[in-house]
Amino acid sequence: MSEIELLLLLSPAILALILLQNLIKSKKATLKLPPGNMGWPFIGETMGYLKPYSATSIGEFMEQHISRFGKIYKSNLFGESTIVSADAELNRFILQNEGRLFECSYPRSIGGILGKWSMLVLVGDMHRDMRTISLNFMSNARLRTHLLREVERHTLLVLGSWKENSTFSAQDEAKKFTFNLMAKHIMSMDPGKPETEQLKREYITFMKGVVSAPLNFPGTAYRKALQSRSTILRVIELKMKDRIEKMRDGREETEEDDLLGWVLKHSNFSTEQILDLILSLLFAGHETSSVSIALAIYFLQGCPNSVQQLRVISETLRLGNVVRFVHRKALKDVRYKGYDIPRGWKVLPVVSAVHLDPSIYDQPQHFNPWRWQNNGNRGYSSSSSSSNSSSSTTTNNNFMPFGGGPRLCAGSELAKLEMAVFIHHLVLNYHWELAEPDHALAFPFVDFPKGLPIRVHHLHDLI
Repeated sequence: MSEIELLLLLSPAILALILLQNLIKSKKATLKLPPGNMGWPFIGETMGYLKPYSATSIGEFMEQHISRFGKIYKSNLFGESTIVSADAELNRFILQNEGRLFECSYPRSIGGILGKWSMLVLVGDMHRDMRTISLNFMSNARLRTHLLREVERHTLLVLGSWKENSTFSAQDEAKKFTFNLMAKHIMSMDPGKPETEQLKREYITFMKGVVSAPLNFPGTAYRKALQSRSTILRVIELKMKDRIEKMRDGREETEEDDLLGWVLKHSNFSTEQILDLILSLLFAGHETSSVSIALAIYFLQGCPNSVQQLRVISETLRLGNVVRFVHRKALKDVRYKGYDIPRGWKVLPVVSAVHLDPSIYDQPQHFNPWRWQNNGNRGYSSSSSSSNSSSSTTTNNNFMPFGGGPRLCAGSELAKLEMAVFIHHLVLNYHWELAEPDHALAFPFVDFPKGLPIRVHHLHDLI
């Protein structure tokens, strides 16, 4: 074939590529993207965004970007072009339009460690089916008739082990409480047993990898976490096989009224799907609740008046912001408040920025449980401890510690029950103070660098 013939043959394809490129350029030129800075090639501004900061603030990165660009800005985060939103209305719009205009889209490394069938990363019908199973198991009726007793039992088990004038990590004790509860709740594993303690050790290694850089090399936290994940899944699979045999032979024990049994009876999920579901619920049910309880202990020691008038759960969730942002992706081109969000771009609704927005909450970085008590309207804010003082009103739609829309956290009511029962018995039976200074940092997951060391004193025998 001559060069002329080859050129004539390729001309339509070349022309099509040129036209497509011009079309893309033209489309980009007509888009009105929010202002912002895309940062360095590939890594963008990710390192600055993830730099540790006080958990009761939005961090220097967000403060500077909001000050410079406004509450909606563009960036390059986690290797992708991203629209970051600290705007309450846009955050609600994104979460309420899940599956229509936006879709859950976490970094690939999260799916790699939690599993492709994890509820955190699933979208569409499969996520809906798994969420429905979880919601039915954690129904309000079950919370009252069964889970309340279990939550109280595990609370007293932990608090009853505290010695007078002893010093220990409140964060570790909160994690012990929530892990033991979830292990019993999910797989009927009893606290203190060798298999439960071994699972707990593997889970600690697993969690360190979830919050680490996704570097799959020997010796890295991520590689160790993948290994622990395999060990945890083997434990779950053995439990599942044993349960199936008991169900087949009619030997299932009544006390094994747990999530594993519920899923086996009420779903047709594959083995891999069940394993990832159990692991993801163990992760979600343990980590967020334990951090919330540790935050409540931290805030309460600095606010003795609120110990006498407990109304702290919502305020702890607002100020502590255990889940600070969520990952979404635009399914279509979306125009909002004069800005374009292009199809395929990542979108990060930053919930913590709304919870700490001074235009929504008076003195937002001040722990003030009384801001929630005005006629039960949690949207009212108050800058003093007096129940008669209030300022401009907002709506409950601005309060989103458990997300919103179709992906609202399935375990939100259980998490609030855990906090309420644990704090109830803690306040009735103990006085405590910080043994040494410590404060919550966002890594971006909230954590106490020193484990929140406290010293406790008994008030009277446990109730």
